[in-house]
Amino acid sequence: MNWEIDELESRARTQLSRMQDFSDRLGAIAVRETSPDGMVSIEVDGVGGVRGIELSPQAGRLGASRLGETIVATAALAAQRAFARRARITEEFTESFAELLGSRPR
Repeated sequence: MNWEIDELESRARTQLSRMQDFSDRLGAIAVRETSPDGMVSIEVDGVGGVRGIELSPQAGRLGASRLGETIVATAALAAQRAFARRARITEEFTESFAELLGSRPR
């Protein structure tokens, strides 16, 4: 009976470790995207939140409307890439965790 408890404890630790790793990987997502004209660079996190915006010295020449459009388009592209990375990490976790759950002793 003691070995069953040890096995259960070991499996729980492994599962918790994988869940913590998954959380850490999601939290570490950072994507930087630069507009095609090089005027705007934006970094977003794994949920698409803007972490930083850099404007080239010439960005002011674009005018407010075009600069705003460039910022939004660049942020949207960065967020799309971050979401794609998040999806890949989630898929990897889901597959590996399902294997871990499926391998439990009967």
